[in-house]
Amino acid sequence: MTNTVLVVGATGVVGQACLRHFAALPGWRAVGVARRAIALPAGATALQLDLQDAAACQAALGARDDITHVVYAAVYEQPGGLVGGWRDQEQMRINLQMLRNVVEPLDRPGGALRHVTIMQGGKAYGVHIHPQIAVPARERWPRDPHENFYWLQEDFLRERQAKGQWHFTIMRPRIVFGDAAGSNMNPIPAIGVYAWLRHEQGLPLAYPGGPARVNQAIDADLIAQACAWAAQAPNARNETFNLENGDVFVWQNVWPTIADALGMPVGEPEPQSLATALADQQPAWERLVDKYQLAAPRDLTAFIGQGAAYADFQMNHGRAAPLPPVIMSSVKIRQAGFHACMDTEDMFRKWFGQLQQRRLLPTAAQARAALAA
Repeated sequence: MTNTVLVVGATGVVGQACLRHFAALPGWRAVGVARRAIALPAGATALQLDLQDAAACQAALGARDDITHVVYAAVYEQPGGLVGGWRDQEQMRINLQMLRNVVEPLDRPGGALRHVTIMQGGKAYGVHIHPQIAVPARERWPRDPHENFYWLQEDFLRERQAKGQWHFTIMRPRIVFGDAAGSNMNPIPAIGVYAWLRHEQGLPLAYPGGPARVNQAIDADLIAQACAWAAQAPNARNETFNLENGDVFVWQNVWPTIADALGMPVGEPEPQSLATALADQQPAWERLVDKYQLAAPRDLTAFIGQGAAYADFQMNHGRAAPLPPVIMSSVKIRQAGFHACMDTEDMFRKWFGQLQQRRLLPTAAQARAALAA
């Protein structure tokens, strides 16, 4: 039997990786859903859809009898207020409604739906609110009492699933890294732009963040592999799993690896907000695109989304030391049967290499040649 997965939010950092992965799997058809145009990998198809439009979702999905699986990786973020929006009531309502608009047309008598995967993350443990969480965070803990659209979506799924013939899995990835352009929660393009703007000024790559903190990362392709596993694994049915690469990292310690991947020397730390530093750099970015004949969008925001603000949050901009570690246990998913892992330094090299290969950033060789000239 051929499975058909609907990857919702297919232009985001997680959705893009999932669409690419499922489209390459034997026995799977992959349909990417997004509001804007999707750059499709081989074997995938696209469905352009506004998830806030309930009537449009019903019309597009209500008559389909081929969708067996859903990977829901879409998220609505308030424009211009990424971190503050995480506690906004309207943002929570919209994110719940978007999920409802996808699941309700598919969850019907005689429908083909068998599994739904949704994304949560570290905010399930209140990492964006509490100065410290217990280490390591475990899936079996009672819910953190703060309001969160995660709980609204999870309660909706549990209620629907109890009456249906399908199952769900909840993934809680740690800090996600990938190659998606324009994503609100992917710091890779923003770091690359920051680096190259400094390069053009003849400056080394200075670490811009705040105090050190032991943290975890997750490669977007590993999330895609975990979603494919969960789609068919009995051990994943109606379960919640933390996800991370398998190691820990400190930004200051991986910064030399990032600089080397970009072909730049490391400078002394210069604490500053990336969101502020890149806010007025549109003309400089256009000059860089023209100079190196890049395939990246000339619109800087279209390339980095709110990734600079997200990088500020993850790099602890404006915070005072010492900062306790943020560690989530991944024992549960490993015991359930998913064992893939990745070295975090290798992950950074991989994603900056992908942007360079796609000519979204100049290459490390170009950086080194310019410095040697």
